[in-house]
Amino acid sequence: MPDPITGPLKGVRVIEMGSLIAGPYAGALLAQFGAEVIKIEPPGIGDPLRKWRKMDGDTSLWWYSQSRNKKSLTLNLKDADAQAVLCDLVKDADVLVENFRPGTLEKWNLGWDRLSDLNPKLVMLRVSGYGQSGPYAGKPGFAAIAEAIGGLRYLIGYADRAPVRTGVSIGDTLASLYGVVGTLMALRHAEQTGEGQVVDVSLIESVLAVTESLIPEYGADGTVRERTGSSLPGIAPSNTYMTRDGRYLVLAANGDSIFQRLMQAIGRPDVADDSRFKHNDGRAAASDELDEILGSWSASVTLTEALDILEAASVPASGINSVAEVFEDEQLKARGAIEHHPLQSGLDLFMPSAVPKLSKTPGETRWLGPQLGAHNAEILEELGLDADMIKKVCGEL
Repeated sequence: MPDPITGPLKGVRVIEMGSLIAGPYAGALLAQFGAEVIKIEPPGIGDPLRKWRKMDGDTSLWWYSQSRNKKSLTLNLKDADAQAVLCDLVKDADVLVENFRPGTLEKWNLGWDRLSDLNPKLVMLRVSGYGQSGPYAGKPGFAAIAEAIGGLRYLIGYADRAPVRTGVSIGDTLASLYGVVGTLMALRHAEQTGEGQVVDVSLIESVLAVTESLIPEYGADGTVRERTGSSLPGIAPSNTYMTRDGRYLVLAANGDSIFQRLMQAIGRPDVADDSRFKHNDGRAAASDELDEILGSWSASVTLTEALDILEAASVPASGINSVAEVFEDEQLKARGAIEHHPLQSGLDLFMPSAVPKLSKTPGETRWLGPQLGAHNAEILEELGLDADMIKKVCGEL
């Protein structure tokens, strides 16, 4: 049996609806820190994430990770009795998380107006591509589209090539993180006032929120930032350079004192003493010149030699880790950033551990993503349903 819940969200009950990433990842974060998360899934197929990417038999490895600590309840929400069951669950819930296309819950007569009448303290996290209002609200939204609309995709890659993606669905994850922040703030408000509210998170706004100076600069004088490959415009030196052994070195030496140490370390005191480079604005104006200097130096040393030199000078630098190198990184090992769980199939499951680290009430993995409908009887017997009604609302008949 799992250990007793000790997390900071112990006693918080979350009903999670929806599928794939943006909503369910928010539920996963809440579950890792002690919330009781009841995941509602359609009978028969469940969340499509159960079948995404690498599999352990008929279950996705990703599913085990993202659905850790959750309970799985199947409900046919097109059925009136199943809708009534959901309403009963909501009466005792603190949070409902959903990431359906706006209007879907309303079609089932399970929208905010009805659910908040049942539970005035309810916090309803609604994650969608474009938000619950506006001309795009009813459109289907996925991370790739949100990253494009929100301005992030335009920045990624090289100026002479098509924009590229980051390699993960970053728009979904950003929306999840903002959703959790908003949910915790809304829970605080509900505790103080007894009043719940809707937390309306759109993927496009979540992406837009992390674009740093993009909006202020365009608003000021029409500046459109373009793709710059591995460099960061206006901040220098901050780039990627190839070493003698064909590896990649990432340097972040844009602090004034760090730049001085860097140039001394690579044997260029003349550059360190150049008045043009005393501050970032001067270095940014000469970023191509600095990149040529640093590229020539990096090409003369191996990655290991470069890192030894830069570490001795306290200059932030790193190679670029593949996932194999992530597994071997001594800092990540020391922090317990990857946890291990043996599966019944004999396969070893590794996944990221809970973030952030709390000194008194840390997050934890109490169990892995459950089988579809694994908690049907446990949850619905508490509501007083008999075996036949459980089978009906869970789509087992």
